[in-house]
Amino acid sequence: MANHKSSLKRIRQTQTRKERNHYYAKTMRNAVRKLRATTEKEEAVKQFPVVQKMLDKLAKTNIIHKNKAANLKSSLAKHISKLG
Repeated sequence: MANHKSSLKRIRQTQTRKERNHYYAKTMRNAVRKLRATTEKEEAVKQFPVVQKMLDKLAKTNIIHKNKAANLKSSLAKHISKLG
């Protein structure tokens, strides 16, 4: 157990950030899954900007790596273009 006031506070802050980051990352993964599962092009084109914005925000705040965001956006765009 921590002995200093500052280390106790650091533990609380870390736990809060961890929970928040986990929530946003999980939400992003579910949105990507939902978009990949879509078979209609119109619906996918409608969802894509929302998912793209989410990925950009998470990359900006370092919840996910910027290259991961770029790779996901690229693969989702490719998926949408293949839909008939």
